Amino acid sequence: MKMNWRNIAALALFAAASVTAGTAAAADIKEVHFGVEASYAPFESKSPSGELQGFDIDVGNAVCAKLKAKCVWVENSFDGLIPALQARKFNAINSDMTITDQRRQAIDFTDPIYTIPNQMIAKKGSGLLPTPASLKGKHVGVLQGTIQETYAKARWAPAGVDVVPYQTQDQIYADLASGRLDAAFQDAEAAAKGFLKKPQGAGFEFAGPAVTDEKLLGAGVGFGIRKGDKALKDALNQALKELKADGTIDRFAAKYFDVKVVLK
Repeated sequence: MKMNWRNIAALALFAAASVTAGTAAAADIKEVHFGVEASYAPFESKSPSGELQGFDIDVGNAVCAKLKAKCVWVENSFDGLIPALQARKFNAINSDMTITDQRRQAIDFTDPIYTIPNQMIAKKGSGLLPTPASLKGKHVGVLQGTIQETYAKARWAPAGVDVVPYQTQDQIYADLASGRLDAAFQDAEAAAKGFLKKPQGAGFEFAGPAVTDEKLLGAGVGFGIRKGDKALKDALNQALKELKADGTIDRFAAKYFDVKVVLK
């Protein structure tokens, strides 16, 4: 289709306005409301005084500082984070949420920030392994809405494993310690810092090797964003890129984790 000079001029003005609007939208971000499930140390938990703390909290606050925006934290159960994001209760999910194809059908994600091994814990000497044969007839706790729940229900439940979903990780640890569960399946760092290295976790250990399955367990953690929210996604990605480049996120990781987790 041919265009006369008026068509071309109008198109140029529209393009310029679009670029300006996009830049303005990113610059106009005054607050970032992050959805978080606050019982998953060392990623996010509460101090004795009730303050949010953890790796994801530090990263989120650093991102807000880069954007010269205020961080607002909205607590929510993990399995309700995606529906709450879609319902606009907050702008982004920042709660150790792994990027998977299934989740991408509902929401978008920033670039991956870090990756953590997934591992099972059980009583010392139990001999349990993260396999269907070893876990048949056993009770395994998982956090609702997590990749660990998806994996356990897909790979273990059909073989007769009782996969028990919980609304908070703290409830899983309590039932594991009391003997109501035979094992729990979660991020390895969450298990180490939130349970094994605490008095409650005495007598427990990692049971078997880390579990890998890129289709179900994904390959990295990012911030969850509503589909179509390009200005926020671009702003968050730029802030994360700068925080990786200047070593800030590596420093946070060294503070909380025993292994290298930051993805470049």
